[in-house]
Amino acid sequence: MSSSRTRLEDLAAIAGVSIATVSRALNNSPAVNDETKRRVWKIARDHNYNFRPSMPALMSGAAATIAVVVPTLAGRQTEVSDPFFQELIGGLSEAGRSVGCDVLISYLTPKNQDDLASIMTANRAEGVIFLGQSFLHERFNRLAETEKRFIVWGAEIPGQKYCSIGSDNIGGGNKATTHLINLGRRRLAFVGDTSNTEINQRYEGYVAAHRRADLEVDPDLTLQAGFDVESSEAAITSLLERGIPFDAVVAGNDLIAMAAIRCLTREGLKVPSDVSVVGYDDLQLSAYGHPSLTTISQDPTRAGRVMVAKLIATGENGAMRSERLPTDLIVRESCGLN
Repeated sequence: MSSSRTRLEDLAAIAGVSIATVSRALNNSPAVNDETKRRVWKIARDHNYNFRPSMPALMSGAAATIAVVVPTLAGRQTEVSDPFFQELIGGLSEAGRSVGCDVLISYLTPKNQDDLASIMTANRAEGVIFLGQSFLHERFNRLAETEKRFIVWGAEIPGQKYCSIGSDNIGGGNKATTHLINLGRRRLAFVGDTSNTEINQRYEGYVAAHRRADLEVDPDLTLQAGFDVESSEAAITSLLERGIPFDAVVAGNDLIAMAAIRCLTREGLKVPSDVSVVGYDDLQLSAYGHPSLTTISQDPTRAGRVMVAKLIATGENGAMRSERLPTDLIVRESCGLN
């Protein structure tokens, strides 16, 4: 059915409910239970019926709406507090504006599969972008069995059924580590939360660079740290207190790298003459520290354009293909300028 021919009567017949129930469901009336609403909304979307359930009205003249969902995780720092995610949201907003789309930001805590499904059905957006995977990977896989109009910013994982866009984390970790090895560094610490899929892939690149250079990976130099300054500084401090020698730090992101530099400086070590440091993300502020930070660039502006373009270009039955974006090594002062 086309949108010009689909009537309330048609939706009611397909859903097996009355026309009045369909009308109430499309208007998000509390008189209709959530399960029936979701079923009616899905049928309406499948048949291109023009409805706008529960989100605010479109900005005047906007061609479409894209929802950007930043899942908040119980017991963990929300990812949007990471400066990289702030820059990524900025890139998405600019990409949406360039093609006449309204971009809406939501911060939600999906507790189960129904919550995730509701995010898709209980909004008016033509497409949804989730920033971050974390524990949601299997739920995204199940969601992909019924929904195609969403993209996830994150890693590509074996057995993945949904579209994800992210940087080449393995390649980026490899570049950062190889650069330090080429500068003559031989005792390289890796600092980051390897339970996070993207950080773990950067660690895989770190390991691969060691193997190619015929260097042993010392498990004492793999330090677990969250995305906050305090845990990153604590990880470096513990290494120093244990007297384990190291001459370089490969950080899981720029915030960790800057925390490492601050900790090393406080302890009387010089960066980069004593210890070289490389970050990951190329945040805008990474160029303005002292010393300025050598890092891996992910280009959030390009990432925003890619995700918005994929959502807009995908047809009703189209499948979006996952994509890894290239990374670049940005050489500054924190590892030496050789």
